[in-house]
Amino acid sequence: MNKYLRQLFTAVVALFVILGLSSTIIMAVRANALNNDPRNARSLYHQLGIYRGAILASDGTVMAKSEPVNDAFKYLRTYSNGPLYAPVTGFFSINQTADRGLEASRSMLLNGEADSLIWQRAKAMLTGTTDQGASIETSIDPKLQQVAYDQLGMRDGAAVAIEVSTGRILAMVSTPSYDPNKLATHDTKAASQAYNELSAGQNSPLINRATSQLYPPGSTFKTIVASAALETGDYQTDTKIPAGSSYTLPGTATQLPNAEAQADGVNGQISLQEAVAWSSNTAFAQLGVKLGASKVSDIATKLGFGSTITIDGTESTGTPMTATASTFPSDPADDKLALASIGQGDTTATPLQMAMVAQAIANNGKLMQPTLVDRVRAADLTVLSQTKPQTMANAFSKDSADKLTTMMESVVTEANPQLAIDGIKVAAKTGTAQIGTDNSAIDGWVIGFAPADDPQIAVAVLVHNTDVYGSLAAGPIMRAMMQEALQQ
Repeated sequence: MNKYLRQLFTAVVALFVILGLSSTIIMAVRANALNNDPRNARSLYHQLGIYRGAILASDGTVMAKSEPVNDAFKYLRTYSNGPLYAPVTGFFSINQTADRGLEASRSMLLNGEADSLIWQRAKAMLTGTTDQGASIETSIDPKLQQVAYDQLGMRDGAAVAIEVSTGRILAMVSTPSYDPNKLATHDTKAASQAYNELSAGQNSPLINRATSQLYPPGSTFKTIVASAALETGDYQTDTKIPAGSSYTLPGTATQLPNAEAQADGVNGQISLQEAVAWSSNTAFAQLGVKLGASKVSDIATKLGFGSTITIDGTESTGTPMTATASTFPSDPADDKLALASIGQGDTTATPLQMAMVAQAIANNGKLMQPTLVDRVRAADLTVLSQTKPQTMANAFSKDSADKLTTMMESVVTEANPQLAIDGIKVAAKTGTAQIGTDNSAIDGWVIGFAPADDPQIAVAVLVHNTDVYGSLAAGPIMRAMMQEALQQ
């Protein structure tokens, strides 16, 4: 009898061990996968039945919030002026996991499940009140965001504005945009149809062109080559460098011309400042080759090229919002290096990256970590976290930054007076990158900052697939953004 009891006892213990292991695997190891499984209706009801926290602009404007509704899901996510803020907020959908914007990067805080909200959850349980997620207060300036959005209009492009001394993102616009409300509807069929339509094709409006799309930066990249030259100590603003009306790419028969006669210089020579002002292709192609790829790459790397840039969030708060790594070729042949040095060929960048370049020049060579969230508040208005400015790198010296500023001012005063703003000194660099079959189209760029003598705002604007120079396509947008920011 004792033998059978021992066997029964052993079997019961084994079953309990198996039950414990399976429960552990389900509750711990596979918890996230099961929660995110679209077939898990219980998880879906749980997510949509939570009062998700609001996303706010810097002045308190509500960009996203949860509205009580009379259906099984209890709350509906709504977006005021959805297309305007979509690159910032992302979307929260009934049948698509939040995978972009603040809805993704701060998801655990918005839905109240972050570790930092444990006491708020306990308080709600004890008092019987509704558990609420945290609110996210961003650095976005609604007026500046609106100006950039209106100026871009129906064009394919992006605009980014950064506060020079802190790295706070004041505006981030991507066009064409989309309305997150169409994805937030509780009509699953309508939400699926909207997502399928929005996500189709390479030109999907769901793509944040400011952070997730790479473009040849054209002549805006010449600021980086110029800074590499200045950092050697062998070049000053008035140093004469080789130019000419045309340059034969090394080892090829390909001729590289200039767009302006003033960019040719005199007797094949041009000062570094005039080369920047008139955007001399022949001068910067030769300068890049003479400096060598390592010197140019070193500065580009310090400015963020070659690395994915985290804009917001951590693994503990959700899915971090990141910017795709901009590229500069590694150890290219001289012909490739010449093209890369004028922002063509294998050099690519996001608009955010080029806004960071302008920010670093304006900030005495100090590159700041770009941020989108100022603070996070619990439902009782307790501040859970507050963002502090962080330096990413000291890309180059203050002396080099000052000289770059002088040269970029001459871009406006000499070559592009239409970018000037009365009573305010503007520093800028335009860019016209050739794209498409047989270079039949243009990516129009401009980067800049103002006031040049006391920088407050740094801007980058891209207009994709246009037919005019960057100074004409992107320049007026930058000017309008600066005017709006500086009149506040």
